[in-house]
Parts: sequence; structure tokens; C-alpha cells
Amino acid sequence: MAERSTATAKQGSRTVGREDARTPPLRPGDYEPADYAAIVVRGAREAGVSPLLVMTVLHNEAYKPHHPLLERLWQWWKPGASFGLANMHRATFERVRRTHGLPGRWQDLRDDPAFAVRTAALHLKDLDRSLPGRHVRRYTRDELLALGYNTGERNMRAFARGVPPGPMARSYLRRFRAHRERAAKALADGGEPRETVTGRHRDGARRPHRPAG
Repeated sequence: MAERSTATAKQGSRTVGREDARTPPLRPGDYEPADYAAIVVRGAREAGVSPLLVMTVLHNEAYKPHHPLLERLWQWWKPGASFGLANMHRATFERVRRTHGLPGRWQDLRDDPAFAVRTAALHLKDLDRSLPGRHVRRYTRDELLALGYNTGERNMRAFARGVPPGPMARSYLRRFRAHRERAAKALADGGEPRETVTGRHRDGARRPHRPAG
């Protein structure tokens, strides 16, 4: 899978889905993750993760404007800010770039929504590889991956063992659960959302694979 992801990424940061990836609106209230359903489906499937997981993460990360100009202003005010539709920090991007041989730069995330979505999907796949096959039953696998996206791999693995998340992580999880249905509706015309990345049940056991499409 890593070889496939690398080959896909090397197509270039501004090719796959570029026709679907219009610039986010200048007015923050006009931004809607559903407008990017096509590139979510494409980027998620290329990375080998659930489109529903990626779309729900985008809904969680829609708390600030994503127009390139506004993101530049945001970084001026807060130099350590994250970029792109999925709000990725520079250190995380550099890890994903090295792992998958991405040709783009961190700054490209703010200007290229398709690249931002694909990079987020690859990061979620990396998190999935590091998550144990079995975990506490109070979370689905997708919920743990979302927590990993928000708090980092080490915290995600701790939550999987039963360590309780802190207030900010609990808030992120509540919003992730609340956005799930809305994200599924957004994908209704772009592809069939799947419950998990790998087809595992809530307790981590695998269910029979059902081919997509």
C-alpha cells in the first residue's frame, strides 16, 4: 500500500482532482466541506482509507476560514498555525511528505484543496497502521483515528488502551460524532461511505471484506 500511495502522490500536488478543488470562499460562513466531496472520495480511496472518516474530519476542522488569503493572515497572527482544509501543522506534513514522497510543500496546503485532502488521507492511513488491531470498545476505530489526527499518534494509542482523553480531545470526539451523519450526507453523491478504514468492528475484529463500488 505504501508503494501505491507514493506512486499516487508523485503525480504532483496540483493534478488529481484539481478541477473539483475550487478555492474556498472568502467569507468564512460560506465554506462547506460538502463542496469537496469528490476530492475527498478520490483522495481517500487512493490512500486506502474511509471517505466518511476524511469527510467527518473536514467537518471537525471547519472551525476557521480556509481561503488562502485568510490563512496567510491567520499565520501572520499565529505563526504556528495549521494550513489547508484539514488544518495540518508543518511537522505533521513533513512526516507525511517523507513517508510518501510527496512533491509539494507545506504552504501548498493552503492553495491546493485537493493536495490538502490527499495529504490528510495519507496521514490517517499512517495513523491506522500504528493503531493496534484490538482496542477498548468505547470507541470505534474511526473515532480513535480522528483523535489521533487531533492529538497525535502517541495519545491515540493511549486512548486505544483505555487512557481517558482530556477535555479538548473529548470535545473533538463529541463534534466528530455529531458531524458523522452530516458527513455521510455530503458523500451521498460522491461515493458510498464506509464505517471504518479496514473493515473492523468496534472491538477491532475484522469483518468480511466487501469490494467497493
